Amino acid sequence: MKRLLLIVCMMLILGSNLMALDSSWIRINQLGYLPNGSKVAVFGSKSVSTIASFQLINASTNQVVFQAAAGKNFGVYGPFKTSYRLNFSSVSISGKYYLKAGSVVSPVFSIDPAVYDGTADFCLQYMRQQRSGFNPFLNDSCHTHDGYTLYGANGGIKDSTVIDASGGWHDASDYLQYSSTTANATFHLLAAYNHFPQVFGDQYEWNGLKGKNNRSDILDEAKWGLDWLVKMHPRKDWMFNQLADDRDHMSMRIPKEDNYYGRGFERPVYFINGQPQQRGKFLNNTSGTSSTAAKFSAAFTLAAHIFKTTPFAKLYEDKAASAYQFSLIKPGVTQTASVRSPYIYAEENWVDDMELAAAMLAKANKLSLNTAYEYAKQEPLTPWLGKDTASHYQWYPFINLGHYELAQQLKGAQRDTIIGFYKKGIDAVWQKAKQNAFYRGVPFIWCSNNLTTSFAIQCKWYKELTGDKTYDQLEQANIDWLFGCNPWGTSMVYGLPNWGDTPVDPHSGFTHLKNYPINGGLVDGPVYTSIYKNLIGIQLNDPDEYAAFQSDLAVYHDDYGDYSTNEPTMDGTASLIYLLAAQQNSAKNTSKYTAKKNLSVSIPIKQMGAIIKSVNPTEPSVSLIFTGDEYGEGLPIIQEILAKEKVKAGFFFTGRFYANKKFTKTIKTLEKEQHYLGTHSNDHLLYNDWTNRNKLLVSYDSFSTDLNKNFAVMENLGINTQQRKLFIPPFEWWNDSVASWCNWKGLELFSFTPGTYTNADYTWPEMGSSYKTNATLMNQLKTLASTPGKLNGNILLLHVGTDPRRKEKLYNELPAIIQLLRKNGYRIKRIDELIN
Repeated sequence: MKRLLLIVCMMLILGSNLMALDSSWIRINQLGYLPNGSKVAVFGSKSVSTIASFQLINASTNQVVFQAAAGKNFGVYGPFKTSYRLNFSSVSISGKYYLKAGSVVSPVFSIDPAVYDGTADFCLQYMRQQRSGFNPFLNDSCHTHDGYTLYGANGGIKDSTVIDASGGWHDASDYLQYSSTTANATFHLLAAYNHFPQVFGDQYEWNGLKGKNNRSDILDEAKWGLDWLVKMHPRKDWMFNQLADDRDHMSMRIPKEDNYYGRGFERPVYFINGQPQQRGKFLNNTSGTSSTAAKFSAAFTLAAHIFKTTPFAKLYEDKAASAYQFSLIKPGVTQTASVRSPYIYAEENWVDDMELAAAMLAKANKLSLNTAYEYAKQEPLTPWLGKDTASHYQWYPFINLGHYELAQQLKGAQRDTIIGFYKKGIDAVWQKAKQNAFYRGVPFIWCSNNLTTSFAIQCKWYKELTGDKTYDQLEQANIDWLFGCNPWGTSMVYGLPNWGDTPVDPHSGFTHLKNYPINGGLVDGPVYTSIYKNLIGIQLNDPDEYAAFQSDLAVYHDDYGDYSTNEPTMDGTASLIYLLAAQQNSAKNTSKYTAKKNLSVSIPIKQMGAIIKSVNPTEPSVSLIFTGDEYGEGLPIIQEILAKEKVKAGFFFTGRFYANKKFTKTIKTLEKEQHYLGTHSNDHLLYNDWTNRNKLLVSYDSFSTDLNKNFAVMENLGINTQQRKLFIPPFEWWNDSVASWCNWKGLELFSFTPGTYTNADYTWPEMGSSYKTNATLMNQLKTLASTPGKLNGNILLLHVGTDPRRKEKLYNELPAIIQLLRKNGYRIKRIDELIN
């Protein structure tokens, strides 16, 4: 698999610990750590080796900045015979670091207040990709004939009555749609906006296509869910629980129109009648109308609050009231139905949903707060907390959301009681978690990552309600687990971080059939080995790159064939969006970050609106950047040299360079090694005349369209372009108008520093006096370097490939260039660090 190739490449180049000779590893949160947050990595060894201490090392200077005792040996966990928690929480200075324990070295990671910036918006990509009706990722429609009704007699609906149920989100990599998961996902999206509105951007239209509509993208996404919920509750006495069923599983495909149900392209819509419904030769255990209807009500009440100044407010208010009344028809749980397989969402609790619905209505002055309190007392703890196992979606939505909404409104002893419920549940997990180095107390049941995400949210809410930081490390351990601090050392979120080890072969038709990325999708996560061995229809398609980390405890596979651990889910991703928004917000709320004393800011120097150098008076620095369009034969050589020298550089390629499959493998390696990858236009356009610089040769529309194509090709490679704001123009030739255009698009225009001459490495002998030999270029650089401060803030440009007529390649002199700069006291910074 390509993952294996990338890992092997990184091991050879970085000398990291991924396959250390002593079978030991250091697992980290690949996203990084907040300066004022809990910062813990985990050392694990498959041998019985022990460590006494560890070091935190500045990745730029290779200087030890922190050293501490390794502490307790937690012993056996999963594949590891020994394990330690490496706690460096006292370090709060931002920077790039790595850990070392004995001979084992971790990957490089960041401590920075911005490590979670943009991550919630990134995960919204997956939600948009899951849309049914109109799918903006495909820019095409699907499932437009939904659907025909079943079990609707209680509502006066004859079976096979056609209703409009198109829209909403596909549940996972299959294309079923459930009201319970949709309502829960919608509530999480609305709550994320309600609590952290400043976190989200506006880069997409309401229909999910690129553009702005003066509304946060998360609200556009939440409203997509709300629109479908309205269709699933079209009248006061009508409510539907699911659209389609497991006949959907007959093939893996890109979403379109399905004819699996004997009714052309129509799919069945299951009415909520409060009674058991078909499950092949079995029946589900539905006992009432409460669980799904109460989730509807809570989502609609919150929507009415958020959209209170819009025409939708009255509609949502009315739907919230009627959904709550529907939940009272027959108190009990509504489960999903299946026809061909034994797997359903076997939810067994419902009073938590009633508590949330009642608490939201009480906040809107529509219901007595005591009603919610009485429901709360019936389920103090979500039943899986502290337990070793549970059935699939047995206790949903994984934590009691109502306790948080209720505690915010209560006072005195009642408030303390509700908060005590949260604390007791957290402590039940803690009693298990404290026994292992990963602080893992969440059971490895199907969709364990969803439980992990939700539990971290419960810890976060408890801390918010009480100010008690007792469980800070437990909360963060669950977040760290999702991004690589786990036995497998991988993130559980597709493409996040884009430089890290993340899923590449999930159980998804988008990736498997079309090699489309599913950016931001949270996969199911590890399951108990005993569960994995008893599931139906699982067969790995490729060698297991994580074989060394599988154990009798749990397994995780990045393999299309394993739907139990590697399938992304819509509702889990929605919960993750809330969690990531909370993380970004917490960084901003504690924004008196500890910084280096005497920290000085670089001073940018511009020419015609573009930065051409950035001078730091107290820290002489330079930056190496590389551009590529037609030629790239030197790219692997450059990558290997930079890895060996531990230098981070900037790479700016045209869209056609990014699209060239000859360079894909090395580009992805550069991304994983945390080099800066940016844009250089799609087709290498000449923006303005060579002889009359003020004369434009392109319009803004053609400039913008070309750049958008460049970004699109990058996104297709799994590169998150949201934070890639630096842009070097083609031919390094621009004028004030181009600089203004870049500003309009939110880009920072820059170019190499004039007079450094390394950019002439593309010339060849037939160019006459313009041709510069390697010796000429190196002598010029040596002259500049020998003059104190002359190169401070300079941006040095080289090309990753040249015309074949140039026989000598300056990139082969890269080791000498790096040594020259270091010898003369210059720190080599990544371009975005140099520019600040």
